[in-house]
This record gives sequence, C-alpha cells and structure tokens, in this order.
Amino acid sequence: MAKLKIVTTPFQADGYPLEREALAGLDVEIVEAPAEESAFLAAAQDADAIYAKGLKITRRIIDGLTKCRVITLGSVGVDSVDIAAATERNIPVTNIPDTFIEEVADHTMTLLLASWRRLPESERLVRDKRWGEGRRFLYQFPRLRGLTLGFISFGRIPRAVSRRAAPFGLRMMAYDPFIEEFAVLDYGVEPAPLNDVLEQSDFICMHAPGTPESDRMMRAEHFARMKKTAIFINTGRGQTVDEAALIEALQQGKIAGAALDVLEKEPPGDNNPLLSMDNVILTAHVASASSRFDPARKRRVGQELALVLKGKWPMSCVNPAALEKSGLARWQPISILRGPNS
Repeated sequence: MAKLKIVTTPFQADGYPLEREALAGLDVEIVEAPAEESAFLAAAQDADAIYAKGLKITRRIIDGLTKCRVITLGSVGVDSVDIAAATERNIPVTNIPDTFIEEVADHTMTLLLASWRRLPESERLVRDKRWGEGRRFLYQFPRLRGLTLGFISFGRIPRAVSRRAAPFGLRMMAYDPFIEEFAVLDYGVEPAPLNDVLEQSDFICMHAPGTPESDRMMRAEHFARMKKTAIFINTGRGQTVDEAALIEALQQGKIAGAALDVLEKEPPGDNNPLLSMDNVILTAHVASASSRFDPARKRRVGQELALVLKGKWPMSCVNPAALEKSGLARWQPISILRGPNS
C-alpha cells in the first residue's frame, strides 16, 4: 500500500507527535509546504489529506487536488477554506468545534462582568491615586441581577455562557433562526426576534459563525436599536461586525461600551480608535486559550485525519453534502455544525 501523504504549512517544528498519536498504524508522511498558493498547490496536488493552517485553501488549490480525501482544520472557524469548492469536489472539511467551549464561555463571562463593573476604569482610579472616587463612580450603575443578556446565535458556546450567567440572576434572550425554540427554552433562555433582543438587552453577546452570510451582520441600524446603556460583547468572529459602525456607536454614545476578543483586522492598526477608548475592553483573540487547548486541538486533528484515511466518516464535518458522495463509511452519528460557534 502506498504511503499516505498529508500536506500542511510549516507552522510547527516538533514533528507532529500529538497529531501522529491517532495516525499510528498508518503509513503516513506529513509534508510541509510554503504558505503561498502556487507553491502549496505544487506540493499538495497528490496529497491524500490537507491539514489546513496558516494559508487560505482557495478554490484554485482545491480544484488542483487530484486525490484529496479530507481538509482538516485545527480551529473552530472554517473561513480559511472555500467550503463550496470542497463540497463540489466531495471533499469533507472538518473542524474542532467542541475542544474549547468552556474556555470561550469563561472568557465571555469574564468580559461581561469586567465591563459591567467598569473594571479598567476602577483600577485606573486606584493607580491614579483617586481612591475616593471609585465608589461614587459605580453609584451610577445598577446591580447585575435582573438585567437582560441577549445572545445573537445560540450554539454550543452561548449555551455554555447561559449556564454561567443564570446564577447571576440575568434574564436571557436569544436570536437564532436555525435552532428550534425548545432547544433554547431548555437553557432558561427566551427565543426572540433579533430586534427584540437588541432593544431589550443590557448586554449583547455576539456568537454568530464566520460565514459569508454573517459577514458584517451587525451594522449601524442594529447598534441604533440597542439601549444607550448596553454593552456589546464579541468572542466569536470579528468579521460578523461592521467595526466602523461599532466605533461610531461608541463615539456617539449610542451604546455604553464594548468588550471584544476579536476584531475585523487582527492585530489592529495603530490608528484604530478602539485602542484609545476608555469604554472598551480588548483582548487579543485569546478566548480559547488554556493549557489544554493546543494539545487537545492537535490530537483532534490527528483523530479526524486518521478516521478519513481509514475510510470512515470524521467526527465533525461542516459540509455534510460532501460526505454522502465521499465513499467513506458512516460509523457514528456525525456532528454537523454550521460554523465557529455552533
């Protein structure tokens, strides 16, 4: 039997020991190719699998693959692969949607609490030797219990956030036209139209997946519907928000603040107004980070690659239509996900 070829980009130099755990028993070589379209395609043309990282897997690359069985991502987001092109070629695309739900939910809740209690401003008062002003500063804000938390999209991560938010006494609402309402109600969350969520919420948590359909989903007209006291939180994808509209809403006092782990452009340019706003908390796209994240991610990549190269369905697939014609054997219920935060 010919050696199986997995092509990736030179992103790590450890020999891929964690990915190889699940690949043990298979005669596999992992080939690193330059993170440039033409050079990558030249190396990957005869690949059995693509381990996608650090490079956009375009239609040109996909159309040039002669025997690829799977494109595997070590991330939740799938926006770095042309999913439509892969589906046309019956190539399943896998991601890892369930390896760091808890971390992102923790980070989301941290941003919610820190922004509501104005933690950066309160700390600055202490460091500026203005101790006596701290209590008076917080007198203008109500307590958390009884306020409303609104979710845009209600996949796995927002569901985990709702479990964390419930003990704080928050009323919760969610807009997600792709989820049956009883699945939302089971979490103590009210399903609602988008405008109701925007108009009634004190916090808006953005969890929409990074898909073409959700590109700049949050625009000026949406921020205009929010309460002037509302705080916007995004730990999902930066491209789901019209950042210029968000900046304008913050500058004009249409909303009170924002707490963001993701931005349209990362890292932000030095002239990005968000960097100098006192009512904005920023973190560097780190919500999923923890000591278990990287090992868990790499092992899951190896598992998905091994399953497909052994002729079986993967555990997670973002283009299930490709599976039906892939010739792979279905061995368990597949986890079919809509995108990054499902």
